[in-house]
Amino acid sequence: NLVPDGSPLFRHIDEGDDDMPAHIRSILTNMDLTLPVNHRMLKLGTWQGIYLYEHRSRAHQRQVVVTVTG
Repeated sequence: NLVPDGSPLFRHIDEGDDDMPAHIRSILTNMDLTLPVNHRMLKLGTWQGIYLYEHRSRAHQRQVVVTVTG
C-alpha cells in the first residue's frame, strides 16, 4: 500500500509501471544480509529464516551474490 504500481507519484517508468515502485520497495525491505557461519554451518536461530522478494510484476532473471570473509 505504501508504494503502489502505476502511482503518479513514481514517474520513472522506463521498464513498466512497476519499475520505480520496485526500486523503492527494495530499499524498504533491505538489499543485503550478513549471516553468521561457524564450522561451515549457517548459524540461524530457531525462528530465523532467509527470504528473497521479487518486487516486480514481470518475470526477470536475478543473480544472488555471496561474499565470504574471514
